[in-house]
Amino acid sequence: MTDQAFHRQQAELLPQQPAPATTVGIVGWARTNLFSSWSNSVVTLIAIYILWLVISSFVQWAFIDADVSGTDRFACTSDGACWAWIDQRIQQFLYGFYPAGETWRINIAFVLLFPALAPWMFENVPGARYLRWFSIAYPVIATILLAGGLGLTVVTTDKFGGFMLNLTVGLAGIVLSLPFGIILALGRQSRLPVIRILSIVFIESVRGVPLITLLFVSNIILPIFLPPDVALDSVVRVIVMVTAFASAYMAEVIRGGLQAIPNGQYEAAQAMGLSYWKSMRLIILPQALKISIPGVVNTFIGLFKDTTLVIIIGLFDILGIANAMVSNPDWLGLSSETYVVVALFFFIVCFSMSRYSVHLERKLDTTKR
Repeated sequence: MTDQAFHRQQAELLPQQPAPATTVGIVGWARTNLFSSWSNSVVTLIAIYILWLVISSFVQWAFIDADVSGTDRFACTSDGACWAWIDQRIQQFLYGFYPAGETWRINIAFVLLFPALAPWMFENVPGARYLRWFSIAYPVIATILLAGGLGLTVVTTDKFGGFMLNLTVGLAGIVLSLPFGIILALGRQSRLPVIRILSIVFIESVRGVPLITLLFVSNIILPIFLPPDVALDSVVRVIVMVTAFASAYMAEVIRGGLQAIPNGQYEAAQAMGLSYWKSMRLIILPQALKISIPGVVNTFIGLFKDTTLVIIIGLFDILGIANAMVSNPDWLGLSSETYVVVALFFFIVCFSMSRYSVHLERKLDTTKR
């Protein structure tokens, strides 16, 4: 074949065609994942039918037939949900017994939380250097806003409640348990016998008892061992015990990540002349934490859900407020509506943490580069 004939044949080739419509997009995804075989197709159709029954019934109950106004449960006359209590009790669900005229302080603390977290959670945040300094100062700022001082009216922590209490205890436990968990994980692997034994004793002792027991200890037994002139606030005691409990679990999660690091990484750090702490900070811990992301986030989610246990020692979080409301004669019998709202609050927070975990895993994944 001559060069001219070859080039003529190349010119006569058909242009590249797009992929068949049935193999790309939503249709392609559905064929691959939902209708790839007759058995999968049957299961998919059964699942769609069940979802239709459940979702249509829920929408009918929650929205179409629902009552949304009234001063008590007797104002709800339809067969659907009674959402009249939201207008009457939503402030208590969010803020507990916090003074109504001071709830703006909680709102400001909540809004300031986002710029405090942004430089640590996301890249290329404008003004990240300054926001990191703000993040360090945020716990002090939030404490002053919530508890008072510096010209603000003092609000005792027995007024804390509702979802605000869950966020306060949960966020404090999450922020504090990670560094303490790292220290305990490193301590458990330490070559110094005293540090290793103390770390093991703490981890096994705390993991060996339920969180409820630790909360009782913080509320009843701990004050006995304190000097008479020293009194720890109830919310502070809860944060301490929740942090200790989560730190013990966090230590084991991170220890698993440390054990997954090949010995060659340790040897390479030593060959470069790095000290123990530099090798941990620059080489070992970044890899271990990346491996441990699913377990760490799982511990965070469990910690946040465990904040509902504060009701055991007399603090009313959002679940405690819900239990108290459904026992009120004016709203008796509205447990379904109440617990749906409570579940929605927890789902939003826990699902957000889960999705951020997926985002972080994908961003740090180096296997596909």
